[in-house]
Amino acid sequence: MTPTTTTEKVWQTVAAPEKFPVSLFVNGAEQNLMLAPWTTLLDALRDHLDLTGTKKGCDHGQCGACTVLVDGRRINSCLTLAIMKDGAKVTTIEGLATDGALHPLQQAFIDHDAFQCGYCTPGQIMSATALMKEPCGPSDAAVKEAMSGNICRCGAYQNIVAAIQQVRRTS
Repeated sequence: MTPTTTTEKVWQTVAAPEKFPVSLFVNGAEQNLMLAPWTTLLDALRDHLDLTGTKKGCDHGQCGACTVLVDGRRINSCLTLAIMKDGAKVTTIEGLATDGALHPLQQAFIDHDAFQCGYCTPGQIMSATALMKEPCGPSDAAVKEAMSGNICRCGAYQNIVAAIQQVRRTS
Protein backbone atom coordinates (compact mmCIF):
# COMPACT_ATOMS: atom_id res chain seq x y z
CA MET A 1 0.00 0.00 0.00
CA THR A 2 1.44 3.34 -0.98
CA PRO A 3 0.73 6.44 1.10
CA THR A 4 -1.41 9.06 -0.59
CA THR A 5 -0.22 12.60 -0.87
CA THR A 6 -3.63 14.13 -1.36
CA THR A 7 -6.09 14.79 1.37
CA GLU A 8 -9.47 13.23 0.95
CA LYS A 9 -12.42 15.38 1.94
CA VAL A 10 -15.41 13.73 3.41
CA TRP A 11 -18.63 15.67 3.00
CA GLN A 12 -21.37 15.01 5.45
CA THR A 13 -25.00 15.74 4.88
CA VAL A 14 -26.10 18.55 7.14
CA ALA A 15 -29.77 18.94 7.99
CA ALA A 16 -31.45 22.21 7.11
CA PRO A 17 -31.49 24.64 10.04
CA GLU A 18 -34.51 24.49 12.25
CA LYS A 19 -37.18 27.13 11.90
CA PHE A 20 -39.12 28.48 14.85
CA PRO A 21 -42.67 29.78 15.22
CA VAL A 22 -42.91 33.55 15.54
CA SER A 23 -46.20 35.33 16.13
CA LEU A 24 -46.40 39.04 15.34
CA PHE A 25 -49.35 41.42 15.36
CA VAL A 26 -48.60 43.39 12.20
CA ASN A 27 -50.80 46.38 11.41
CA GLY A 28 -53.52 44.93 13.63
CA ALA A 29 -53.52 41.38 12.22
CA GLU A 30 -51.93 38.35 13.82
CA GLN A 31 -49.24 36.79 11.63
CA ASN A 32 -47.86 33.35 12.47
CA LEU A 33 -44.58 32.61 10.75
CA MET A 34 -41.96 29.86 10.74
CA LEU A 35 -38.61 31.63 10.60
CA ALA A 36 -34.93 30.80 10.83
CA PRO A 37 -33.52 32.28 14.03
CA TRP A 38 -31.36 34.77 12.09
CA THR A 39 -34.27 36.29 10.14
CA THR A 40 -34.45 40.01 10.80
CA LEU A 41 -37.74 41.72 11.42
CA LEU A 42 -37.13 43.65 8.19
CA ASP A 43 -36.77 40.44 6.17
CA ALA A 44 -39.79 38.88 7.88
CA LEU A 45 -41.91 41.89 6.89
CA ARG A 46 -40.63 42.18 3.34
CA ASP A 47 -39.94 38.58 2.34
CA HIS A 48 -42.48 36.63 4.37
CA LEU A 49 -45.40 39.07 4.66
CA ASP A 50 -44.88 41.01 1.39
CA LEU A 51 -44.96 44.36 3.22
CA THR A 52 -42.42 46.12 1.04
CA GLY A 53 -43.06 49.68 2.21
CA THR A 54 -40.36 49.23 4.83
CA LYS A 55 -37.10 49.67 2.94
CA LYS A 56 -33.75 47.95 3.20
CA GLY A 57 -31.24 50.77 3.01
CA CYS A 58 -27.85 50.21 4.57
CA ASP A 59 -28.73 46.99 6.45
CA HIS A 60 -26.50 48.25 9.28
CA GLY A 61 -28.89 50.46 11.28
CA GLN A 62 -27.34 53.70 10.08
CA CYS A 63 -29.89 55.13 7.63
CA GLY A 64 -33.33 54.59 9.21
CA ALA A 65 -35.02 53.45 5.98
CA CYS A 66 -36.19 50.31 7.81
CA THR A 67 -37.82 52.13 10.75
CA VAL A 68 -41.02 50.53 12.04
CA LEU A 69 -42.91 50.81 15.31
CA VAL A 70 -42.74 47.90 17.73
CA ASP A 71 -45.10 48.25 20.66
CA GLY A 72 -45.30 51.96 19.82
CA ARG A 73 -41.52 52.58 19.80
CA ARG A 74 -39.42 53.18 16.70
CA ILE A 75 -36.74 50.65 15.92
CA ASN A 76 -34.41 49.77 13.06
CA SER A 77 -35.95 46.54 11.83
CA CYS A 78 -32.73 45.55 10.05
CA LEU A 79 -30.98 45.19 13.42
CA THR A 80 -33.76 43.29 15.15
CA LEU A 81 -34.23 39.55 14.93
CA ALA A 82 -37.89 38.70 14.35
CA ILE A 83 -37.77 35.92 16.93
CA MET A 84 -36.89 38.53 19.59
CA LYS A 85 -40.20 40.31 18.93
CA ASP A 86 -42.44 37.25 19.22
CA GLY A 87 -45.85 38.49 20.39
CA ALA A 88 -45.08 42.15 19.68
CA LYS A 89 -47.31 44.69 17.97
CA VAL A 90 -45.60 45.92 14.78
CA THR A 91 -46.77 48.90 12.75
CA THR A 92 -45.39 49.52 9.28
CA ILE A 93 -46.05 52.33 6.82
CA GLU A 94 -48.83 50.19 5.33
CA GLY A 95 -50.62 50.24 8.69
CA LEU A 96 -50.83 54.03 9.17
CA ALA A 97 -53.70 54.90 6.84
CA THR A 98 -57.19 54.36 8.29
CA ASP A 99 -60.24 53.53 6.21
CA GLY A 100 -58.57 54.81 3.06
CA ALA A 101 -57.59 58.13 4.65
CA LEU A 102 -53.91 58.96 4.89
CA HIS A 103 -52.35 59.41 8.31
CA PRO A 104 -51.81 63.13 9.04
CA LEU A 105 -48.04 62.70 8.66
CA GLN A 106 -48.45 60.99 5.30
CA GLN A 107 -50.60 63.88 4.11
CA ALA A 108 -48.20 66.47 5.54
CA PHE A 109 -45.29 64.87 3.68
CA ILE A 110 -47.28 65.26 0.46
CA ASP A 111 -48.35 68.83 1.32
CA HIS A 112 -44.77 69.91 2.07
CA ASP A 113 -43.12 67.92 -0.73
CA ALA A 114 -41.06 66.24 1.98
CA PHE A 115 -39.62 63.62 -0.33
CA GLN A 116 -37.76 63.49 -3.58
CA CYS A 117 -36.85 59.96 -4.56
CA GLY A 118 -39.14 58.65 -1.78
CA TYR A 119 -36.90 55.79 -0.68
CA CYS A 120 -36.42 57.09 2.87
CA THR A 121 -39.99 58.38 3.19
CA PRO A 122 -41.57 55.34 4.90
CA GLY A 123 -38.82 55.28 7.53
CA GLN A 124 -39.02 59.05 7.97
CA ILE A 125 -42.79 58.91 8.48
CA MET A 126 -42.59 55.99 10.91
CA SER A 127 -39.91 57.76 12.91
CA ALA A 128 -41.95 60.98 12.91
CA THR A 129 -45.01 59.02 14.08
CA ALA A 130 -43.06 57.85 17.13
CA LEU A 131 -41.69 61.35 17.66
CA MET A 132 -45.24 62.63 18.18
CA LYS A 133 -45.38 60.65 21.45
CA GLU A 134 -41.81 61.33 22.60
CA PRO A 135 -40.49 64.31 24.50
CA CYS A 136 -39.24 66.77 21.92
CA GLY A 137 -38.75 70.50 22.18
CA PRO A 138 -40.79 72.82 19.97
CA SER A 139 -37.94 74.08 17.79
CA ASP A 140 -36.93 72.86 14.36
CA ALA A 141 -33.51 72.04 15.84
CA ALA A 142 -35.16 69.72 18.38
CA VAL A 143 -37.07 67.93 15.60
CA LYS A 144 -33.88 67.60 13.55
CA GLU A 145 -32.11 66.05 16.53
CA ALA A 146 -35.00 63.65 17.20
CA MET A 147 -35.00 62.61 13.53
CA SER A 148 -31.21 62.31 13.25
CA GLY A 149 -31.40 58.52 12.89
CA ASN A 150 -33.11 58.88 9.52
CA ILE A 151 -31.04 59.91 6.52
CA CYS A 152 -32.41 61.52 3.36
CA ARG A 153 -29.81 61.35 0.60
CA CYS A 154 -31.82 63.77 -1.51
CA GLY A 155 -31.62 66.49 1.14
CA ALA A 156 -35.33 67.12 1.73
CA TYR A 157 -34.69 67.81 5.43
CA GLN A 158 -36.28 71.30 5.54
CA ASN A 159 -39.48 69.95 4.04
CA ILE A 160 -39.47 66.90 6.32
CA VAL A 161 -39.16 69.15 9.38
CA ALA A 162 -41.90 71.45 8.05
CA ALA A 163 -44.25 68.46 7.59
CA ILE A 164 -43.56 67.19 11.11
CA GLN A 165 -43.99 70.64 12.64
CA GLN A 166 -47.34 71.09 10.85
CA VAL A 167 -48.66 67.89 12.38
CA ARG A 168 -47.23 68.75 15.80
CA ARG A 169 -49.06 72.11 15.73
CA THR A 170 -52.39 70.55 14.77
CA SER A 171 -52.27 67.52 17.07
